[in-house]
Amino acid sequence: MTATKLKVIDIATVTRQASPSNDAYQPLVELKNVCKSYGTTSILNNINLSIKGGEFIAIVGFSGSGKTTLISTIAGLIQADSGEVLKQGQPITAPGPDRGVVFQNYSLMPWLTVFENVALAVDQIFKHWPAEQRKAHTEKYVRMVNLGAAMDKKPAELSGGMRQRVNVARALAASPDILLLDEPLSALDALTRGNLQDEILQIWAQEKKTVILITNDVDEAIYMADRVIPLNPGPDATLGPDFHVHIERPRDRTALNHNEEFKKLRAEITKYLMAIGMEKTHAKDTRHRVLPNVRPNTRSDWKTEKSPVNPIKTELPFPRYLEFSQLSKIYPTPDGNGTVKVVDGFDLKMKKGEFISIIGHSGCGKSTVLSMTAGLNSISEGVIILDNKEIDGAGPDRGVVFQSPSLFPWLTAFENVMLGVAKVYPHASQSERDDIVEYYLTRVGLDDSLHKKAADMSNGMRQRVGIARAFALSPKLLLLDEPFGMLDSLTRWELQEVLMEVWERTHVTAIVVTHDVDEAILLADRVVMMTNGPHAKIGKIEDIDLPRPRTRKALLEHPDYYKYRESILSFLTECDHTH
Repeated sequence: MTATKLKVIDIATVTRQASPSNDAYQPLVELKNVCKSYGTTSILNNINLSIKGGEFIAIVGFSGSGKTTLISTIAGLIQADSGEVLKQGQPITAPGPDRGVVFQNYSLMPWLTVFENVALAVDQIFKHWPAEQRKAHTEKYVRMVNLGAAMDKKPAELSGGMRQRVNVARALAASPDILLLDEPLSALDALTRGNLQDEILQIWAQEKKTVILITNDVDEAIYMADRVIPLNPGPDATLGPDFHVHIERPRDRTALNHNEEFKKLRAEITKYLMAIGMEKTHAKDTRHRVLPNVRPNTRSDWKTEKSPVNPIKTELPFPRYLEFSQLSKIYPTPDGNGTVKVVDGFDLKMKKGEFISIIGHSGCGKSTVLSMTAGLNSISEGVIILDNKEIDGAGPDRGVVFQSPSLFPWLTAFENVMLGVAKVYPHASQSERDDIVEYYLTRVGLDDSLHKKAADMSNGMRQRVGIARAFALSPKLLLLDEPFGMLDSLTRWELQEVLMEVWERTHVTAIVVTHDVDEAILLADRVVMMTNGPHAKIGKIEDIDLPRPRTRKALLEHPDYYKYRESILSFLTECDHTH
């Protein structure tokens, strides 16, 4: 690991030295040797940054790396312990209307309309203006973010994407010199996120603002910014090298997939982030544990002593192990006067040990198919057959991992996993059950947190417990519903690697529902693409002929990777246009 660390530091030093000197231009914003601690924990350490007027900067980092602390310092919401934060050479000591801030969580007044929420800022900052001028100014920015038709609606009547648009309009209406965006799009679905990215870029070009975007999405950073700068994970977070984006504007998402500069930059930034992430992850020494030779009672041969880790040869590769036959789901319409068919004739056969990704836009019925397979949602038409048995309800033969793992907050990680293990291994001894629980919690990197309560864990740690629990049941079928959707990139990449590593050992038949194209390709043998709902069905299936075991790094270097990516992105773009 020392070699990796030296290489990372060396790249950072060389790139920073190659950046334009302060003599070449007058920076609009400058951070000099900025340090910030909370109590005894150092969050930011020796941060140096220089930003030109009109520049679009993206800072990529991971949860806990100090991104929000950095943006709050520039906004003047918190003060650095040492160093200087300057705007046009003058110290930033308090918030001001010259800096518009948009955070991840939109803080709107629920009793006010869209217009009134934006007018709050305008009336405060431009109180000397006549009422008509303030009204026209407010309306201009509401329309700029395409909310003219929703001007009189209250936040409760808006989608998440629309609420975030109000936030952007309110920040812009203050006519700031600098727009500070702290992961404003991370909670949104891919389609809404893409639309808002384009709106922000359009506003940036029109208004000639300086923009600092905090994001954990490498593609978003490259698509939007002039310069991408990693923030290395804390404590003692420091800035990594500058990655300059030499791609002509305006940029086209589909065309980027063919752009060699984009591919090169994407690989360089991803490798850099993975290198610093590996340093953090592998600092811990994981104890080696072995699974006992006992099988779960959900298997027909559970009374024989065969290891759950290695499937016996005769079990593979049964071509119709899981079969969806003309599967449909019908719901009553909100007015109660009719019905709507959300999923219409989903038809698919899966081999034993196969890994399938289901991808599509929000509302296309991906999760509906998964919940019917889990037995958590009734089937309206058609049938699902697993291992020659029709699915007619939930059962321990199917392990499910949701976006938000449903753990008992008052129980420890160990106790949460043991609940399921005790049910499917009643014939095992207590020490064997303990070994099974410890083995899978260790595999997902929780060996130091076995006895930590779920309530005291981060989202990433709770999701690890959910994955460990699903694998520990040694199910016939593993169902994953956007399992990493709420996590930052580093945690997501790390858990994808964990998932693949444990899957390589078990070869459990698995389905993952995702909206992430790269995740779909990385994990699956086949990517199943669904058309938009209602009446959603399978629109296209892409066979992913890439060698296993897979790693993200190897994938980025494989000549066929961008071909698969292009195929899936083209399908999703076509669906978007027919929406």
